[in-house]
Amino acid sequence: MHTAPDLFADDPARPAALPLGPQAVLLRGFALAQAAALLEGVHAVTQQAPWRRMATPGGRALSVATTGCGSLSWVSDRRGYRYEAHDPLTGRPWPALPPAFLAVAQAGALQAGFAHFMPDACLVNRYAPGTRLSLHQDRDEQDMDAPIVSVSLGLPAVFLWGGATRAERPERVLLHHGDVVVWGGVDRLRFHGVLPVEAGEHPATGPWRINLTLRKALLKEELPALS
Repeated sequence: MHTAPDLFADDPARPAALPLGPQAVLLRGFALAQAAALLEGVHAVTQQAPWRRMATPGGRALSVATTGCGSLSWVSDRRGYRYEAHDPLTGRPWPALPPAFLAVAQAGALQAGFAHFMPDACLVNRYAPGTRLSLHQDRDEQDMDAPIVSVSLGLPAVFLWGGATRAERPERVLLHHGDVVVWGGVDRLRFHGVLPVEAGEHPATGPWRINLTLRKALLKEELPALS
């Protein structure tokens, strides 16, 4: 597996782009200039679709608080993992994707070699100190040709970047405020996760880490019919 021993480096001179795989890249500080606008977008979204801790199919509450925006958003409950056009908490459509979200996602995707990215879903996660995200694949989307764009805001976190199977030992990648990770193509189904977030205080987000994950999901009924 690809190794990069300097991924923990906290050096101002660190490279702006670090390859994580053939079609995966960490863009250091890529969203810093838009961070304030992104956080304003998060606030606007949560006014319409409040934070909540969704249940897993097994009935346990996720440790990470979530919400979403776009024409679709990811949901989890006893029925399983899936995308829905309406917020199950309010019964209303999810908030529209804020313009700053779309701009950063498209620019990051293009920088990583994925042109014409048009996300229709954004999962917004809020990590309190001690919360984590176990290794998993993003495979609930119908469109596997589009990349995943993940934007980190607030407290730093250690991103686990795994392989094609859960058994492969993941790399540990330190993510800072404004970092963007993009993966697609041959890397689209790599396992990934987040180690427990350490306690701290960030000037932009206080005691939280906020993560935006933008995807092209599609609903099955929206797939084009075969001719």
